[in-house]
Amino acid sequence: MKFGAFRARWYKSYLTGGSLLMAGDNAEHAITYLVMWQLFESPLLAGFAVVSHWLPHLLFSIPFGTLADRFDCRRIIQISLGLFVVASLTWGVLLLNEALQPWHCVVLLVVHGFASALWHPANQVMLYDMVGEKDLPSAVRLMATGLSLGMLVGPAAGAALLFTIGPAWGMFVNTLFYVPFLIHLTLSPFDGHQRRAAGVIPRVRLRELLATIRDLPRFPNILLVIVLQGAVGLLIGVALMPLLPEFGELLGQVESGLGYGLLLVAMSVGAVSGGLLLESVGRLRATPLVSALSELVFAACVLGFALSRVFPLSLALLVVAGAASILSLSTSQTVVQLEAPPEQRGRFVGAFNTTNMGFRVGSGVLLAILGGLVGIPTAVALAAGTLVLVCIALAAVAARLRAAHPPV
Repeated sequence: MKFGAFRARWYKSYLTGGSLLMAGDNAEHAITYLVMWQLFESPLLAGFAVVSHWLPHLLFSIPFGTLADRFDCRRIIQISLGLFVVASLTWGVLLLNEALQPWHCVVLLVVHGFASALWHPANQVMLYDMVGEKDLPSAVRLMATGLSLGMLVGPAAGAALLFTIGPAWGMFVNTLFYVPFLIHLTLSPFDGHQRRAAGVIPRVRLRELLATIRDLPRFPNILLVIVLQGAVGLLIGVALMPLLPEFGELLGQVESGLGYGLLLVAMSVGAVSGGLLLESVGRLRATPLVSALSELVFAACVLGFALSRVFPLSLALLVVAGAASILSLSTSQTVVQLEAPPEQRGRFVGAFNTTNMGFRVGSGVLLAILGGLVGIPTAVALAAGTLVLVCIALAAVAARLRAAHPPV
């Protein structure tokens, strides 16, 4: 059903809150990254800013997913929101008093990274609880679209705050992005567990965390999309964005503020537009094959972008890449939720986030090393070409799984 998740009474306000959280998250990045560079001009600190955001996803997504299985997901997300607010307020106080030091930045970046890793598994578990199995694909797709919209609006809002009221007061105002979600979670009757049948809930212990990894082969569809999104995170991740100045120069757009700005927002615009278009169609089944083929389109578009020297073509490829990416990601998330054991849904979502988000730590390092050896465009082309081959192989595996176990 088109926009089926909107039938759930509490979903619209939940979606709004999550989208605003992501806008606040990215607005903080826009302000802090520029301030850190202006004050310290430290490449090491700039690199740590990226690593600190994704490393907690790599190390703690499964434990945080187990927390989502055991405890009230509303409170977990509220704790995460509290960490975001504390980080923003502390940035603001330190900047206002001109007391910011590099070690402050390190601590605050780590807090921000933990907050980001903490809320994602609980968020996915909440979606299932609110809308149920039938409308879950719609809920996941719309949430992915909303988060992409937050990623698009957030940096613009951060830049506006930075250049109008300054970084310190900008960080104070940024905390307002988190308030609607806090209010919603206080009022919402859903805790993430109302639709779950009784079962044994695993404790947050190392043995249970390792058991999650051992259990994955029993769920081949889940394992396939986890490997798929892990390959995307490792080979491309979010490393393309910092490399756009190089491509902007090759495309003759460095001197053009409009042209370079379009390159910066193209993938996010494609993700938002693609998500809304897919939701308006509302007939696409969530399967690993759909996810693999969508990611194949994404990889092919990134490969074409790396090789293109024609600005309109490059821009179009980024837009299509954004649309394909959101289709693959939302489909993969839906597969994990539908096929995971209900009492372990958070753990499996956490395992998915470990590769999808955690592996992004490696993409920047990989492309930086390759870029130093063969140049940035060739490095991106090699990474995207490798991803094309991985997607073809996984699509073949998904097709065989589908043939062996046809959908009912």
